[in-house]
Amino acid sequence: MKKSIRITEAEWEVMAVTWEQAPVAASMVVEALESRKQWTLATVRTLLRRLVNKGALRQETDGKRYLYTPLITMAEWACQESECFVDRLLGRVPTQAILRLIKRADLSEKDIQELKRILKEKESKSRISQNSLTTVYSVGSGSGSAGKNE
Repeated sequence: MKKSIRITEAEWEVMAVTWEQAPVAASMVVEALESRKQWTLATVRTLLRRLVNKGALRQETDGKRYLYTPLITMAEWACQESECFVDRLLGRVPTQAILRLIKRADLSEKDIQELKRILKEKESKSRISQNSLTTVYSVGSGSGSAGKNE
């Protein structure tokens, strides 16, 4: 994924329009948001410029206006934001929070099966790591028969 891009609430509103209608001109963003926001064209242009500077949008000239196209998908941004949120919320010890979220969640059978699959995968990786460490330790400690003959 691309570098982490922090998007403010106002910038999110603009990005949502660009994800739906790209390529989009500033005037089209104002028009799309007019029912929810009373932003001027200058305000929208400022937000678009910020998003270009952050690397979230590409700006291209189209006659006398600029068109804006997202450089990050909504899915990439959502994944990035959820990872940032989880990191801030959970810190380095996520286990208790994850368990609490799972207990509170209304999980479908499909969700439960996916969680089981993930846990089995983690368990397998953990066993592989432990076996690798045991092998490295036993070889490095000289407990093999080759060390006795020297």
